[in-house]
Amino acid sequence: MSFPTGEQVVRLRRRELLDDYSGTVTLGAWDTPDELPLEGAYVASSSTSARRDAARNELLEEKSLYLGSPDADVQAQDRVRAQGVTYSIDGMPSADVNPWTGWQPIREIPLTRVVG
Repeated sequence: MSFPTGEQVVRLRRRELLDDYSGTVTLGAWDTPDELPLEGAYVASSSTSARRDAARNELLEEKSLYLGSPDADVQAQDRVRAQGVTYSIDGMPSADVNPWTGWQPIREIPLTRVVG
């Protein structure tokens, strides 16, 4: 499902890299992430707050990612790009299930972005 007037939401995930020396898998840099368009997803405003101290003046923007599919491939370490802005996932994405009916509502995942 896509929205006729909405903008595409893209999930960004760092690529897994195999360390030749240790044989372990590590995560690559954010400059070349895997990208996955999320169908039936949108980002909506939540709040913005200012954090100021003697050394820093920054804004903390909080939004929510809404996913129409409870099975969408989104994890806690991912980022999301919508309307040209990249947000970090702030929490553990989960898909609640009604224990009596098995119905799953739209998933809401908190997002944050720090500016400044």
